[in-house]
Amino acid sequence: MPARQLEAIGGRALADAVAATPEGAWWARALEWLEDLAGAGHHLIAITDADYPALLRQTADPPPVLFVCGRRELLHGPALAVVGSRNPTPAGAENARAFSSALARAGITVVSGLARGIDGLSHEAALTEPGSTIAVLGVGPDVIYPKAHRGLQARIAAAGCLVSEMPPGMGMQRYAFPRRNRIIAGLSLGCLVVEAATASGSLITAREALEAGREVFAVPGSIHSPQSRGCHRLIRQGAVLVEMLADILEALPLGPLEASARGAAAAIHAEASAGVDQNGVEAVTGDATRKAQATRSPLLTALGDEPSSLDALVTRSGLDAPGVLAGLMELELDGHVGRTADGRFQRIRKAVV
Repeated sequence: MPARQLEAIGGRALADAVAATPEGAWWARALEWLEDLAGAGHHLIAITDADYPALLRQTADPPPVLFVCGRRELLHGPALAVVGSRNPTPAGAENARAFSSALARAGITVVSGLARGIDGLSHEAALTEPGSTIAVLGVGPDVIYPKAHRGLQARIAAAGCLVSEMPPGMGMQRYAFPRRNRIIAGLSLGCLVVEAATASGSLITAREALEAGREVFAVPGSIHSPQSRGCHRLIRQGAVLVEMLADILEALPLGPLEASARGAAAAIHAEASAGVDQNGVEAVTGDATRKAQATRSPLLTALGDEPSSLDALVTRSGLDAPGVLAGLMELELDGHVGRTADGRFQRIRKAVV
């Protein structure tokens, strides 16, 4: 289109922007990245290509191109977005691992944003399972962000799939992260929010899923936990309340995968039941172990399912402060208790999904 027509449509700024030539360094880096492992791992998929993800193409604002690294076939299988807080509670972290592992074990790809917290835990749990995982980046496909996930990002590139609409070399831009949420939602049949505060970015992904006509799921939590209030809001607004994997399967058009997933859930349940008693303490034998369990049992009872302070546990358990601290340390080392961001203690039940 001649510059004169462009100027008539959008002004001189539009005409100048269209006429401008991209910097040579940008093209050089993009071509270098594509040629690095061309045909084996690095791909550029345009919206006009036959292998552009069909679900993503159906959304209101699909990216015109995707830079893809890894197993591009994962872009075409059944997928579910799993998102949540960057600072999850111990219970939230356990739920993220359990649901992501069960979903991927059933052949459902877990899609998330490689952020700290729930995102990273979800990728990690799904990575070794058949469904594996897709990480949607808010930076170029060759940029490591966050730095703490350098190793995880490399493993996803090898055994899962990295996706970005940003070109190689593009560093962190604040506007890019909310925009990548529409890709996370668009690649997925639905969105599971594990934990989210009321101002969480995870709620943006949930909204994108709703606008794309996808199902939204939310895991409820403690009424005292700020990290659960976003989930509770979603549930009040009509999101599916999730307690187990079947709650997700019943709402998604997965067909034959449902039986497979239920089998995976049954296997997880059997595994958990074999090694964990009703208090969440590993079933073991011997007088010494029974004595240790007798000390820990009042603490587990006192903890219940709500985050609790040290003073509250002393009052509830009837033990003195040193005894409570010693018991909590032992439980924490065994993986039965964790600490919340504000320093309280929370019981970790092995999630059976």
